[in-house]
Order: sequence, then C-alpha cells, then structure tokens
Amino acid sequence: MTTDHNTPRVAIVTGGSRGIGRQTAARLGREGYAVAVTYGGAKDEGEQAAAEVVAAGGQAIAVQADVADEASVAALFDEAERAFGGVDVVVNSAGIMRLAPLAELDLAELDAHLRTNVRGAFVVDQQAVRRVRSGGAIINVTSSLTRFARPGYSAYAASKGAVEAITLILARELRGRDITVNAVAPGPTATALFLDGKPQELIDRMAAEVPLERIAEPSDIADVIAFLAGPARWINGQTLYANGGAI
Repeated sequence: MTTDHNTPRVAIVTGGSRGIGRQTAARLGREGYAVAVTYGGAKDEGEQAAAEVVAAGGQAIAVQADVADEASVAALFDEAERAFGGVDVVVNSAGIMRLAPLAELDLAELDAHLRTNVRGAFVVDQQAVRRVRSGGAIINVTSSLTRFARPGYSAYAASKGAVEAITLILARELRGRDITVNAVAPGPTATALFLDGKPQELIDRMAAEVPLERIAEPSDIADVIAFLAGPARWINGQTLYANGGAI
C-alpha cells in the first residue's frame, strides 16, 4: 500500500529482528512499504530482517533502539524520517516474557516487564502520536493471555493488559487526526519467545485447545497487523484477538 503512485508508506516495526515483528516487517515489504526494522541488541538479526524486507519488494533500514528510552526512540523516528521522508505506520511488537507464579516472581522481573512492555509501548506510542502522518496507523502487539489467564503469566499478562488500556485511550485522544490505533492479541505463536523452555507436550496441549488444531505461525499474526496497517480504516480503538478461536 502506498501513499501515492510513487511514494511508499513508511513503517517502523519495533522488535523487528525476531518473531512476529520480523514476519510483520517482511509482510509489509511485500506490500511495498519502506520499513525501519528496529532491534534491541541483535544487530546481525536486525540487518538480516531488513534484508528480508528488501527481498520481499520493499525498502528497509535496520535501527538499534531501546524502546523504553525516550531519546533512543526519538532518534529512531528521526532516522526513519531521514531515510524515507516520514512515518505512516508504527508497529509496537518489542516485548519480553518471563514466567513464574506470582508468589515466586522476583520483583526485578516484574520491573523488567513494566519497563519494556508498558513503558516501551508508551514511549513508542508517544513518539508515534507526534510523528505519524494523517491516514496512518498505530498497532500495539498485546496478548490473548489477558483472557487465557494461565498460571505463571501474571507479570506478562498484566503488562499486556496495560497496553490494551493505552490503545483505546489513545484512539480517542487522536480524534480528528485520521490515525487509527489498535492492538493485536496473539494466542500461542511459534516464536522463540513463546517456545523457549516449553516441553512439546505443553505445546501440543495448547494447540489442541484451538479449533484449528495448531498454534499460530508468526506469519498468521503478521497478516492481521498488515490488515490494520493498510485497508482496515474503519477498525479503531480495538483489540483483535488473533488466536484461532481458542477464546
């Protein structure tokens, strides 16, 4: 999708070096977007993800940023604007997930969730509000765990519930700007973040809960994000639960 016949729409994808973010960047590349692929510490993976966007037919740069640091995120947006002339879409997919029962969770882990998943989303959204052009879209990646309520996920689900609240409020605050704000809440998805440390028996049990009888691939979620980024102009202030019908 392009802003006109010659100028591509421009997207920033945080967490773009891995998992859902990486698949989303490539998916937008297939739509002809110019993408700023954002990575935290894995420079090689960020550059590989950017190369995949180009191979898919888009334009891309890889940019390092700490999503919870205001100066770093402002520099990210500056770099995207220098490279491509502006920003139309922001996909907030950077996040962490560390599991433990609430009674046993180290509070430092809670603080880490709040810093990356909540403050990070807030800081990126704040810059997006200031920079995204009319006709644009802001898409936050949350989680169906806010509804699944599985034991061990209290810190992660709480952080994602906060992002869902931010999403609706921000959509209302942007009245008159012609910018949509939505969240996508994946269910179990075959990313390194999700699969790490889980036995196959548990993964199979989660897959069996889904009417489609599998867990999602990152590309399944990327398709939903691409829909919200482009043609879905009448969806606004919503959380779309992309989990194959598990809830």
